[in-house]
Amino acid sequence: MSTASDTQNESHGHQHRDVSGGWLRPAVFGAMDGLVTNVSLIAGVGGGGGSHQFIVLTGLAGLAAGAFSMATGEFVSVSSQNELVQAEVRKEAHELKHNPDAEREELAATFRVRGVDPELAEEVARQISAHPDDALAVHVREELGVDPEELPSPYTAAGASLVTFAVGALIPLIPYLAGLNSLALALGLAALAAFIGGGLVARLTDRPFLRGALRQLLLGALAAGLTYLIGHAVGSHV
Repeated sequence: MSTASDTQNESHGHQHRDVSGGWLRPAVFGAMDGLVTNVSLIAGVGGGGGSHQFIVLTGLAGLAAGAFSMATGEFVSVSSQNELVQAEVRKEAHELKHNPDAEREELAATFRVRGVDPELAEEVARQISAHPDDALAVHVREELGVDPEELPSPYTAAGASLVTFAVGALIPLIPYLAGLNSLALALGLAALAAFIGGGLVARLTDRPFLRGALRQLLLGALAAGLTYLIGHAVGSHV
């Protein structure tokens, strides 16, 4: 009987994906940013009549500069956010130590707002408050909406952003690195990557593939088209 019950519980169980933003957000942002940034850069230089060597140099420089810039930005951003959370955790710990009654009542009020019976809310708040570490964790989750034990790593965010930006930025450069001086091929390859990448991200977040693919393709085409026109206009006067 217990075995059947355990099997039933397992069949009804489910797991959630990581939504803390540790690696997925910077990875997706890095890949799409790298692709759109470099294809736009290449389109602008190509539209201005840049030589094969100049386009390769520009693309590689854009890849390196963008990848390290993205990694630095992600590291500083995530580190600053974590430091802010930690500062608020210290503030909450101070309040729990010096104003325990007020904090217990605050926790009970939170439970009451969520629909818990007043007497039960008081009892749950009392039991949680009897354990300082548990009380701190609950207060932080309820008031800040974060789990201080599961903060995203700035190193993971920076690394994911650096690598995926470089990969995305490399795609429109592939024809030139292969010795083909073809802007049309570079744009086509970037368009295909944007379509597939946008669709895969959409599926990862349980949205329609085609919707995400077309959205990313449209945004990338708009950026590349504008920079091509700018490059063409400037190149014709230089």
